[in-house]
Amino acid sequence: MKALLLKQYMELEVTDLPQPEIGPADVLVRVQACGICGSDVHGLDGSSGRRIPPLVMGHEAAGVIAAAGRDVSKWQAGDRVTFDSTVSCGRCHFCRRGEINLCDNRQVLGVSCGDYRRHGAFAEYVAVPENILYRLPDSLPFEHAAMIEAVSIAVHAVNLTPRSLGDTAVVVGSGMIGQLTIQAAKVAGFGRVFAVDIDDAKLAMARKLGADETFNSKTCDAPAQIAARTGGHGADAALEAVGATDPIRTAIACVRKGGTVTLIGNITPKIELPLQPVVTRQIRLQGSCASAGEYPACIELLSSGAIRVDTMISARTPLEEAPSWFDRLYRHEPNLMKVIVQP
Repeated sequence: MKALLLKQYMELEVTDLPQPEIGPADVLVRVQACGICGSDVHGLDGSSGRRIPPLVMGHEAAGVIAAAGRDVSKWQAGDRVTFDSTVSCGRCHFCRRGEINLCDNRQVLGVSCGDYRRHGAFAEYVAVPENILYRLPDSLPFEHAAMIEAVSIAVHAVNLTPRSLGDTAVVVGSGMIGQLTIQAAKVAGFGRVFAVDIDDAKLAMARKLGADETFNSKTCDAPAQIAARTGGHGADAALEAVGATDPIRTAIACVRKGGTVTLIGNITPKIELPLQPVVTRQIRLQGSCASAGEYPACIELLSSGAIRVDTMISARTPLEEAPSWFDRLYRHEPNLMKVIVQP
C-alpha cells in the first residue's frame, strides 16, 4: 500500500509499505480522509517527542471497512466508520470507570514515543481495534467525519467545565480547536462566548462561528474588556486552546473570582503559572485530555449542523502531494487551517 512515511525528522516520503495485518478483534479500514493535526506538524521536526521516525502519522480519519477479524461480529466490509485516536484497553481501572482517555495502557494512532510505535492513517489502509470504531451516517462526508476527533476534544473540554445556563465563557486561542470550542460552548448553554486571539483573521472566523465578541490581545487589554462586559467581575469560565504561558495568563486574568480555567492546549511542555492570582482568587484549573466517549454526540452535532467544520477545511490533497502541504503548514502559511489528506 501507499503511505506517507516520516523517514527522519523533516523528511516525509510517499512510499510502499506492507498492508497492515489485523488481529482477531481488529478491522482494516480503507482510509478516505485524514486531517493533518497541529501535533503532526510539530512531530515533523521532533519538537513534540511523540513522532519518533520511522512512522506513519495521522489520527484524524474516516473510511470504509475493508476486512474484519474473525472475532468481529458488529462490523463488516463496506461499513462507513470513524475511530477514536486513543486506543484504549477496555480492561484497566480507568477504562472500567468510562475514562478511556486516561487508560493505563493508552496508545495513540500515528504516534511513536519510545514506549510504543503505532502507525496511523496517512496511508491507504490502517488497522484499528473494533472497540474504538463508530458508525457514520451516509449523509456525513468523509472529510467532515475526519474532523470528529478534533470536535470531540472541544466537546470533552466543555463537558468538563462547570457551568450554569447563561454563564459567560472566554475561549483563548481561535485556531481550529478554539473555533470548535466556541461552537461547543454555545451548544452547551453558555449565554455569551468571547474569543481572544492575536490574529484578526482567526477572530473574524470566530465571529462567524458564534463568538459574541472578539478581542485581539495584541491591540487591547482583553481581560479589562471582558470585565467591563460582565459587571466588573470577569467571565465564569475560560477555555484555553493554545498551551503557552501568555495565553494561559490571559485566560486566568479573564475569569471571575471562583471561576474555572480549562486547559486544552498543549503546545509547550512547561509554562510559567501566575500562582498568586489563582490561589487568592480561588480559580479552578482543569486539564482536559483528548475525549472520553463523546464521539456519538459529536457525530450527531456535525450531522445536524449544530457544529460546523466546512469553513475550517482549507484544502484537500491526495497522498502524493501531502509533503508539500506539511511544509506549508510548518511555515505557518497565512489562512491555512485544516488540510485533509485523501489517500
